[in-house]
Amino acid sequence: MQNSATPTVDAPPNRDGGPLDRFFRITERGSTIGREIRGGFATFFTMAYILVLNPIILSSAKDKFGDQLDAGQLVTATALVAAVMTIIMGVGGNLPLALAAGLGINAVVAFQVAPLMAWDDAMGLIVLEGLLICVLVVTGLREAVMHAIPQPLKQAISVGIGLFIAFIGFVDAGFVTRIPDVANTTVPVQLGTGTLTGWPMLVFCLGVLLTIVLLARKVKGAILISIVVMTVLAVIVNAVADIKSWGLTTPSLPDEIFAAPDFGLLGNFDLFGAFGQVSVLTVVLIVFTLILSDFFDTMGTVVGVTAEAGLLDERGQVPGLGRVLLIDGAAAVAGGASSSSSATTYIESAAGVGEGARTGFANIITGGVFALALFLAPLLTIVPMQAAAPALVAVGFLMMTQVKHIEWDRYEVAVPAFLTIVVMPFTYSITNGIGAGFIAYVVIKACLGKAREVHWLLWGTAALFLVYFAIDPVEQLLGMK
Repeated sequence: MQNSATPTVDAPPNRDGGPLDRFFRITERGSTIGREIRGGFATFFTMAYILVLNPIILSSAKDKFGDQLDAGQLVTATALVAAVMTIIMGVGGNLPLALAAGLGINAVVAFQVAPLMAWDDAMGLIVLEGLLICVLVVTGLREAVMHAIPQPLKQAISVGIGLFIAFIGFVDAGFVTRIPDVANTTVPVQLGTGTLTGWPMLVFCLGVLLTIVLLARKVKGAILISIVVMTVLAVIVNAVADIKSWGLTTPSLPDEIFAAPDFGLLGNFDLFGAFGQVSVLTVVLIVFTLILSDFFDTMGTVVGVTAEAGLLDERGQVPGLGRVLLIDGAAAVAGGASSSSSATTYIESAAGVGEGARTGFANIITGGVFALALFLAPLLTIVPMQAAAPALVAVGFLMMTQVKHIEWDRYEVAVPAFLTIVVMPFTYSITNGIGAGFIAYVVIKACLGKAREVHWLLWGTAALFLVYFAIDPVEQLLGMK
C-alpha cells in the first residue's frame, strides 16, 4: 500500500547504520534515526495531555464507599505505565505505537464501575480484562480476527480514524464545541462558542496553518516544529495577555522544574474483589464491555497507524502482530495494577508517523520523555492543546488520503466502509465504527447470497457487536436495570 506520509521526507541512503539500525530495521523501513527521534517527540507532545486528563477523570470520581484516588499519585502512575509499556512496545513490537491510559475506558471505570465497588476492586477488573485479552492473544484468536478483516474494511478503519483524530483535534482545541441542550438547538456541535474568540483559538488556527504549510513545503520535522513554535507563542501570549482559560494545560513557565513522583497507588488492586460487591452477571457484563472496547480500539489503531506508515505487508497484515497485541494486553494489566486504568495503544501515535517514524526506536524517545515526566512534569506539561491539536488535524488529512483505495462502486464493501468511516467521528468511538462496519458487511454479504465469503470469525465478531450495541436492552431484560 502506498504510504501517504512519505512525501514529507526524503528517502535515506541505503547503508548499514550499525547495531541500532539493524535491530530496529530503521534503514530497511526507509527511515533515519533523526526522523525516529522527531517522530517520538511529536507523539509525546500530542498525547502528553493524558498526564493531566487521566488524573482529573479518575480523581474526580468516588467509589462505593466515597473514597477518591489521589491526583498526584495518578500523575505518577499514568506516566510510569506510559513510559514502561511504550518502551516495551518499541523493543518487542518494533512499531511506532505508543501506549498510555485509554480515554473512554477510564471514564467507564470512574463513573460506571467504581460507584459499584471499591477502587481496588474496580482496578482488579481492569487487570482481569487485560489477562483475558492476553489469553485471547496466546490462543491466536485476537490475531485471527484481525487477519479475517477484508482489506477494504482495514482501509476504511484507517480513514475513519483519520476523521476521528482530526475531530479530536478540533474539539480539544475548542474550535468545535458541544451546543448546550436547549429547546431551539438544531445541531449538536458548533464553531467555537458560535464564533471563534480568544487568544487560545488564534494560537490553534495559526498552528493549523503553520503545520499544513510546512507539510506542503515538505519541511522535515513539520509537525514537531509547529508544536514547539506554537507552544512558545502560547507561553508569550499567556504572559502578556489576560487569558482566563486555556483548558487543561496553561502555557506558563512553572515555578519549579522538578517534582518527586509518588508511587503510592502501585499494586492497589484486588483481582476478584468485585465478585463480593456485585453479582457475577454484572461482573461478566462489565468485563465483556471493557474487553470489547479495548480489543477493537487497539485493532483499529494498530491497523490505521501501521497502514499510514506503509508497514502492512503484501497481504495487508501488520508485521509481528502477535507480539504487538500481547504487549497491548499486558499494558491493560499494568494500568489496572497501577490504578491508572487500562493502558492501550494510542491513535496519537499517528503524529509520530506523520513526522517520519517507522520503527520502535521512536517509542524509545516517547517512552523516555514519559519517564522524564515522572520528575519533570511541571515543565513537560506546559504544552497547551491549542499547540498540539494542529498535529492531529494534519495527521487526520494524511490518513484520510487512503480513501482512494476503497472500491466505491462495489456496494457490498463500499457501504460497510462508509459506515465504518462516519460512525467513528460521529459517535466519538473507534469501536463503534468498527462494529457498524462489521455488522453491515456480514448482513450485506448474506443478503447477496455470498455468506460463505465471510470468514466465520467475522460472523462471530458481528454477533458480539450486536450484543454490545444492545447491551442496555439486554440488561433490562435480565432485570439489571
